[in-house]
Amino acid sequence: MSISGRSPLSPARRRFLGHAGAACLLAAPLIPRRAHAQEMRIAPVATGLTEPWALAFLPDGGFLVSERGGRLLRLGAGAGAVAIGGVPRVATGGQGGLLDIMLPRDFAETGQVFLTYAAPQEGGGAGTALGVGRLDGDRLADFAVLFEAAPGGRGGRHFGGRVVELPDGTLALTSGDRGVDERAQDLSRHEGKVLRIARDGGVPADNPFRDTEGARPEIFSYGHRNPQGAALDADGRLWVSEHGARGGDEINPIRPGANYGWPVISYGTHYSGARIGIGTEAGGMEQPAHYWDPSIAPSGHVICSGRMFPDWRGHHLVGSLNADHIARHDPASPGPGGWAGARIATAETRRVRDIREAPDGALWFLSVGNGAVFRLARPGA
Repeated sequence: MSISGRSPLSPARRRFLGHAGAACLLAAPLIPRRAHAQEMRIAPVATGLTEPWALAFLPDGGFLVSERGGRLLRLGAGAGAVAIGGVPRVATGGQGGLLDIMLPRDFAETGQVFLTYAAPQEGGGAGTALGVGRLDGDRLADFAVLFEAAPGGRGGRHFGGRVVELPDGTLALTSGDRGVDERAQDLSRHEGKVLRIARDGGVPADNPFRDTEGARPEIFSYGHRNPQGAALDADGRLWVSEHGARGGDEINPIRPGANYGWPVISYGTHYSGARIGIGTEAGGMEQPAHYWDPSIAPSGHVICSGRMFPDWRGHHLVGSLNADHIARHDPASPGPGGWAGARIATAETRRVRDIREAPDGALWFLSVGNGAVFRLARPGA
């Protein structure tokens, strides 16, 4: 179900609060919307962003936004928009650059900010990397690299790059296949995997391939194409959403040691129309919980707690980069591809890159097409 309405971006309805480069914070009247009995309003929070990739909420009411070109911005909490120093150098070719942001549960005590990015490597290559620094005023102090994919990735495609803190305090990092399909099945490579890393950069003792000869010990699951969404459900289980090719985008619950099939099985085809692998299923390979055909190019993923939207409790909301909407799917309701779903499609949902649930239960999302952050909430909230 699409929701339509007047865009809240008209200049007459903006109030300038501060800037860093072109970014600015906004206050604007909310616009009523409705989807599946949940009345909602969408309002802009910040505009003037250049290829925003991720956002994270700060305990003082502000938030951080990463831009793929390499800027990390702190916005809100009465401070305008401030560029944070101490960010690592990034490789910005193609889809590479500064990617995800994650604040751990103990951020108030540690001040740690985890970043994923495409790290420049020898010979002009780049690899998915994870690092951490301590937010000290307007700077990330003592930034340290915790993980970097083994060299060998070239081109600018499929970095993955989402990072999630798991319930046990370890970190799950998604890594795309870098456009080389067969690497997703190769346990000697980091590409096309979900990786599990200790918070200090070490390898957890119970990782499934830690003691497998020839395997990269960080691997937690494999057979992924380009996972750009990751979220925990209410039980602490990790889910990822990932790009297929022409069709075959997927949502998967992640199990340690499991093989998710790429490029042996898929519900899509190559962009040429050619068949992928051997079909849609094979022994020892997982089936998706949900798949899209045609593709929506999923990026950003949140599982709704229901604090603000009780009818959506447990629903998966995933941003679309190629069809300008937020997909909402209910795991309890069967439908095409696995789960019944609906679309939130407005002038604001142009190329949605990230979506997060705020502490009050509102849903915030990044629109690359608008260069903006928006807040989706119930009336009066």
